[in-house]
Amino acid sequence: MPAQETDTTQSELLAAQKELRDMQRAVIALRGELELAHARREQEVQQAVAAGQDEIKLLKATAASLRDALEQAAIAKDAQVQAARAFASNEIAQLKATSGALREQLELARINAESGLQAARAASANEIAQLKSTAAALREQLELARLTADAGVQAERQRAKDEIAQLHASIVAMRETMDNRTGRQ
Repeated sequence: MPAQETDTTQSELLAAQKELRDMQRAVIALRGELELAHARREQEVQQAVAAGQDEIKLLKATAASLRDALEQAAIAKDAQVQAARAFASNEIAQLKATSGALREQLELARINAESGLQAARAASANEIAQLKSTAAALREQLELARLTADAGVQAERQRAKDEIAQLHASIVAMRETMDNRTGRQ
């Protein structure tokens, strides 16, 4: 009986250890997925920033090109200075309006990117908190299972002790009965 109890306890312990390893693997896999999602979000933000920088470079190149064209037109057409100035003033006003509109769009894109990043961070923090909560709950369940198993083992041991004591009492009673019968004959 004690060997069978030990085997049962060991198999229960091995099963609990296997379950713990499975849970650890699941937590590691979830952590990997979380890190991958975070990396993807970070890459998307970087791509958005790079696209904005490319657009700024293009706008700067366009503005520089327009300035060069304006200067060449002014030099080439001295006779038409007034017309060129009017044209240049109009062009500058349009560029300022375009630049202002682009600046507003860029600021809006930056705000949206920051909002997205903050939302991603908040979602990641929530996921991490949920994973921590899940891990804690699993730890509690594992501890409860261990305590339940220990209580079962203790109860089985007590039952075995009681049965052994009862068998000893039966043996003693049977010997006394046999001795009494043997002594009478």
